[in-house]
Amino acid sequence: MPAFPLEFEHGRAVAVAVEQIDDLPAVTRELGFEAHRPAVVVVGGASGLDDAQAKTLESLAAGIVEAAESCGAVIVDGGTDAGIMRLVGRARAETGSSTPLVGVVVRALAGLPGGPLDGEMAPLEPGHTHFVLVPGTTWGEEALWLALVAGVLSVGRPSVTVLVNGGEIAWTDVAMSLRVKRRVLTIAGTGRTADVLAKAVAGPSDDARAAELVESGLVEAVGPDPLVSENLERKIVQILTQSGDADGS
Repeated sequence: MPAFPLEFEHGRAVAVAVEQIDDLPAVTRELGFEAHRPAVVVVGGASGLDDAQAKTLESLAAGIVEAAESCGAVIVDGGTDAGIMRLVGRARAETGSSTPLVGVVVRALAGLPGGPLDGEMAPLEPGHTHFVLVPGTTWGEEALWLALVAGVLSVGRPSVTVLVNGGEIAWTDVAMSLRVKRRVLTIAGTGRTADVLAKAVAGPSDDARAAELVESGLVEAVGPDPLVSENLERKIVQILTQSGDADGS
């Protein structure tokens, strides 16, 4: 599975396609990473937001990038040019950050630069530096792969998942992070799945899915408050710099 370049209008990324889980240990080498890094996994979406919430998400994206930069971490997300993935890609570009940004995308649905964009396909976000293209035919099949790719990039180093907003696929994303024992920060006040999960963290919930995920003991809510971006950034740094935490738990 040799790496290959992707040429965007204003940038260049490196991509690799994997076919099976046994391919993953080679991803770090193929993408050109010389050592394992701490990892921030970003999942969720950015739908149904008013202007104030949209501004909050822009601030959150910038905070995630700044936190990762300060810890020498890699950011891993869904890689398409939409929602929180677009905001993180733009934040990285606008700040001139050197933080690697790795998108994990179902290969059959990945709109490569200069290629076709048919049916359910989505364009890749051009601010990303690396892409891992994975098997599948529908959106959501990348969830386990995303969790595992972050794991192979961060072997022996801490990692954390950040949930912002999000729809149905976000539930699977969170479940997959918990499956690999990765801590999850759900951002209250950003809407939809993140809010439902944050409510379950705060107390008894009538949402069975949220209650089950919170029972893991690995889910923590951040916000809502005017300093949510600063608090998130501080929490990410705290998790990624604590010693003896090799799996994000």
